[in-house]
Amino acid sequence: MSEIIHEIIDYTASGIEIIGILIITLGGLLALGRYVFKKQGKNYRSFQQIREELGRAILLGLEFLVAADIIATVVFDSSMDQILRLGMIVLIRTFLSFTLEIEIEGKFPWKQGPHKTTGIE
Repeated sequence: MSEIIHEIIDYTASGIEIIGILIITLGGLLALGRYVFKKQGKNYRSFQQIREELGRAILLGLEFLVAADIIATVVFDSSMDQILRLGMIVLIRTFLSFTLEIEIEGKFPWKQGPHKTTGIE
């Protein structure tokens, strides 16, 4: 029974990793396709727009990859070595997410302006 649960969790972590990779890959291809083949109104799509779309795809994909790492590490191998490894992976991916967010939005996440739909700060 324990082996079955172990195998299910392993497949789950692998599935989540695959989803993260697909999000990054498909998001990048979609952003590139929209940049190359479509116009936005009368103007061609700007380089900034492709960077924002690609950055958002990477951010979402990274979230899935972090989730897969957490599931795989915490459930399977909870040794101090593996937990420190997980901590470094999460730290690096969080730093990447943070810098991508700044790159996309052009400001720190805590310096957000009013909410776009309601005007609430």
